[in-house]
Amino acid sequence: MQRVRTRYAPSPTGHLHIGNARTALFSYLFARRHGGDFILRIEDTDIERNVVGGEYNQMEGLKWLGIEWDESVDKGGPYGPYRCLERLDLYQEHVKKLLDEGKAYKSYSTPEELEKERQEQLAKGLAPKYSGWDRDLTPEEQAKYEAEGRVPSIRLRVPEGQTIRFVDAVRGEVKFDSDGIGDFVIMRPDGRPTYNFACVVDDVAMKITHVIRGEEHISNTPRQLLVYQALGYPVPQFAHIPLILNPAGKKMSKRDESIVQFIEQYKQLGYLPEALVNFMTLLGWAPEGEEEIFSLEELCQLFSLERISKAPAIFDTNKLKWMNNHYIKKSPLERIVELALPYFEKAGRLTLPLDKEKREWISQVISLYQEQLDEIGRIVELSDLFFREEIEYTKEGQQILEAEQVPAVLKAFLSELDQVEEFTPNVIKKALKKVQKATGCRGKSLFMPIRVAATGQAQGPDLSQTLSLIGLDQVKKRVQQALEQKVDSGSSSI
Repeated sequence: MQRVRTRYAPSPTGHLHIGNARTALFSYLFARRHGGDFILRIEDTDIERNVVGGEYNQMEGLKWLGIEWDESVDKGGPYGPYRCLERLDLYQEHVKKLLDEGKAYKSYSTPEELEKERQEQLAKGLAPKYSGWDRDLTPEEQAKYEAEGRVPSIRLRVPEGQTIRFVDAVRGEVKFDSDGIGDFVIMRPDGRPTYNFACVVDDVAMKITHVIRGEEHISNTPRQLLVYQALGYPVPQFAHIPLILNPAGKKMSKRDESIVQFIEQYKQLGYLPEALVNFMTLLGWAPEGEEEIFSLEELCQLFSLERISKAPAIFDTNKLKWMNNHYIKKSPLERIVELALPYFEKAGRLTLPLDKEKREWISQVISLYQEQLDEIGRIVELSDLFFREEIEYTKEGQQILEAEQVPAVLKAFLSELDQVEEFTPNVIKKALKKVQKATGCRGKSLFMPIRVAATGQAQGPDLSQTLSLIGLDQVKKRVQQALEQKVDSGSSSI
């Protein structure tokens, strides 16, 4: 049985997009499921769009997700080099073969002539395709055009009246009419191959058995099949995975602001890679049961092309947040602390590195919110009350402080705090019980005024732990301020 070999072939044009990351992930999972190889190839022939750092960004994004390749520019391999621009001799060799066999020809149309031809066809209501006026030029005619300074591109001769068929692993049989394609360029005048030509030559040379890619590439497939046919090479199994639609059910564009689109952005927001991997796999693929939480290792054992849907996948941001929250809750606290510290530093809350005491304190603060975090970056906003000199009351909190029993509760609590030496959660719980006994208040009427006075908020994590981490002096200061506000407002006197 032939060894399974899949590939992900990005252009080095920027950061790793969520859709491209899913393509790489599906290709990786399929290769691992079948004990095969996953290859990372850099499609850098479109030099006008290449950006500095684009290749690095692609590779770093995949590494962060845990997607490892067997062959690429960094690892090498038996079928390198793995950048297309380093394989130009191979493309020239294949072009020469096609020219010698009469399956391709030199084309001398200028960009202006091509645009004129295109506009004329559109004006007649025709789908634009190359007319092929120069497909049978004599050597003398070719010499004449070259004498004018025209540098030819190379076009493939597309056979007329042919039905191009292939069986897609996701979509079943797909058909195209060759008459709707027209002769297309396989080599630019400067010697660079076009995408549809280079990817065929490379996939054959690298022994790729399965080409897993986005649905938008279906329109490229007939041209690639014609190249396979002209070169006499076996065709790999194609699998075109469904589009990802935004939460409104519309096709995503890179200018779509309804969702975050790049892996680097998710990393910066504080998403865990295992959450992204789990979520992306479910964008178009479904397991057999009802379970939705899977590790990368489990997915490598479960993934199959048969369970990929034909229907578009809806990007559910809320589900991604839920999934990220699940993985954050399951993670060791120390991991979340390490990931959270840079956010505090960036916000000016902390200066790294921390001494042992400060690190222990911030670890406890983070632990209060670990259960509710859906993005680690939100920890700064959630824990703001621990860093403020002056707090602001929420609207609900302000209403709570207006209750009749509040002055008595706060005064009693301050009295207990004056007796405290060690400000620990257990000591605070005992103090609260004494306040309850002294005032006769219990439940919300007791705890909520103290929480609002110390934090400004009506809800929050465990009150005793929160107060302990705010610190005795700061809690006393805040409670006193709440009492003074009560007196100033005229609601009551003490």
